[in-house]
Order: sequence, then structure tokens, then C-alpha cells
Amino acid sequence: MTWKQKSLALIGWAVALVGAFVVGLFVYVNATMKPLHPNAKDVQSVTASSPSRQWANAVEQGRQLVRASVVGQNLPGVSVAVGVDGDIVWAEGFGWADLEKRLPVAPGTRFRIGGASMAFTSAAVGLLLEKDRLNLDTDIQRYVPDFPEKQWPVTLRELMGHMAGITGDGGDEEPLSERCERTIDGTHRFAERALRFEPGTRYRYSTYGWILVSAAVEAAAGEPFFTFMSTRIFKPLGMADTTPDSTTQPIPDRTTFYYPRFAADPRYGPDLAGEGDYSCFAGAGAFLSTPSDLARFGMAIISGKLLQPATVKMLQAPQRLASGEETGYGLGWDRETVSIAGETTTSVGHDGEFFIGGSTSFITFPERGLVVAVTTNISFADTSSVALKIAQAFVEQMRSPARK
Repeated sequence: MTWKQKSLALIGWAVALVGAFVVGLFVYVNATMKPLHPNAKDVQSVTASSPSRQWANAVEQGRQLVRASVVGQNLPGVSVAVGVDGDIVWAEGFGWADLEKRLPVAPGTRFRIGGASMAFTSAAVGLLLEKDRLNLDTDIQRYVPDFPEKQWPVTLRELMGHMAGITGDGGDEEPLSERCERTIDGTHRFAERALRFEPGTRYRYSTYGWILVSAAVEAAAGEPFFTFMSTRIFKPLGMADTTPDSTTQPIPDRTTFYYPRFAADPRYGPDLAGEGDYSCFAGAGAFLSTPSDLARFGMAIISGKLLQPATVKMLQAPQRLASGEETGYGLGWDRETVSIAGETTTSVGHDGEFFIGGSTSFITFPERGLVVAVTTNISFADTSSVALKIAQAFVEQMRSPARK
């Protein structure tokens, strides 16, 4: 056998061994996987109050959908809230906030909402735009002079629309051991890096970009970012359960966070998510919240209670690249055209997931006056499909003769 033949044979054996290991790992994981909730009908739930009779059918459909998803995706716990025309008409928790202690999820259980925090921060920008304290198309150094100039100018609009070329976060390798006392401190992770492309020419999601947006909000507001968010948005809207996550002080009703133990798929079971300090992410992903608070926020946006309708329209309008192509994303808002109850409608909201130990979908349907929020305490769960199915049930109820 020649040297070349021996090398090829060794490579073949190595590939075969790797393949056998992967197959064996899948077999082992499947064999040792235990369902967290064996039967959908037995998934326990907690609600603060009974829904009104006019929404009883939609709520019952929603419960069945959530229980089926909890079992089908093997999720520890899920929380849901639905707002219609300014009122929260359903809020309920399902499954476990802590698997070991068997603590149930309740409507007031707090979850990490990840990137859905960007919708809050977008509203903060809107408040400052209405007072002429921010300008979307001014170079970011006007508000954050400590941020180094790059090979091209970068504007607030480009940052908010994920068109600025700022590098992405570190994902599972993101360092979470440090605490940032000032919002600007969080920019050191990427401040010295070159832009990945000329701003405005491409769309590429960047969590880091929204740390810089948060720093601009803090500078324009003239007070700490989290203080501004609390006094100008959360407290006025009654969002009592929304707060920055913290590792330095206990937070009541905070869920335990989990991460899929294999293949980024909750069906294979959970591991405890590592503890981390998210303060450096500020308005990019540092908030804890509940579906009920997300619903309150969404209804305030739809009704004009928080921002002027023209401001909301501007923030939620899809952005365009230099080529003229629409990105499908506004300024902190994801915008989609969906089919609900056989009709095409616009949904505007934001999902929240990365390395946080949870998943969130927050969706508003402005034409319907409807808001749906779904959170869970494990990463990589499909909360979006659950939220859309719940929306379907409520829209069908809206159209029913009984309600009319």
C-alpha cells in the first residue's frame, strides 16, 4: 500500500469514527431524554383572574395551543398575555418556572426578553425625537463622542435599522462576567473594530449596535439609561414587572433559566443556563419582563398613549438600503405581512432570543388593536408560531357573530 493510499485510508477511518460518534450521541441523547410534561392535558397553569366571557372560546383555544406546544417542544414553562383594545383580556402561566423546586409559572413571573428589549429602546428614541433631542441622521459621535470614528460615518438610523455594519455579539461565547455602570461602558466590546460593510448598503442584525443606541439615549436624556426607561416608559404605563436583570440584588418572581442540552433544541431536554450579568447590553437585551407588561407596552404604542402616531409610523416603517431594497425591519421593530383568519394583515413586534436562557415573541396587530406576547424560560424555543396561532384564535373570535 502506497503512502497516499494509507493516508486516504486513515482519513476514511477518521470520518467513519466521527460519523459513528455523532450517531451514537444522538442515540444516547434520545434514549436518555425525559419529557418534562408527559401529557398536554396535565400541564398545570396559573391565572390571576378568569377571562371575560366574550373571549372564553379564544382563551380555551389558546390554552390548548400552549399546552400542546409545551409538550411538543418540551419546554419548562411558558407565559402568555393578550391585549385587545387597551385591555389585557388573558394572562396565564403554564408549566414550571423552576423544574427542581416545581415552582409554577404565573402571570407575574419575570423572563429575560432579549432582543425584544429593542422595541422599548426604540420607544425611548421616539420620546427624545419628539423633543428634538435626537436626530436619526446625525453621526453617532454627536451623542457618543467617545465612540471612535470609523472608515465611514454611522448614524442613529443605521444603527437602529441594523444597517450600520457594527459587528455582531459573541453568541454562546459572549463574556458575561463584567458589570457596566454606564451604558457607554458596554461599547468597549466592539468600539475598536472596523465596520463590516459600508452603512446603509446591507442589513445584518447586530445586538452590539443597540448598545450604542442605548448610549445615545442616555446622553440625550441627560440621565442614566435605565432611570429614563423606568420614569418615562415603564412607570407611566404600569409596567411594574419590567426591570433590568441584575446579579447584584435579588429580583422577586424571576424564573430559572435553561438552555437546550443538545443541538440547540429544547426537545432534547434542558440544562441550567449559566448565570451572567447583562447590564452591558442595556437596551439591546438587559430587561426582564412579563407578557402582561409587553402587552401593556404594545397597546400604548397602538393607541398613541406613549408616542404620537406619526412617530410610531416612522419608527415602524421598513427601512431601505442604498439599493432601494426594503429590509423588512424598522427602527427597532420587525414588520411582517401575515395571514390571520384567512385575511392578510400587518404584524409589528420583536422576538427575543440569543444566549439568554429564554425566548420571547411580542407581536402587535395595529389594524386589529391586538397584542400577543409569549415568553418561555429556555433558549431556542419557537414562541413565534405559538403567538401567531393565539392571534388566529382571537381574530376568529373578533369576527364571530356572538361577539358582534
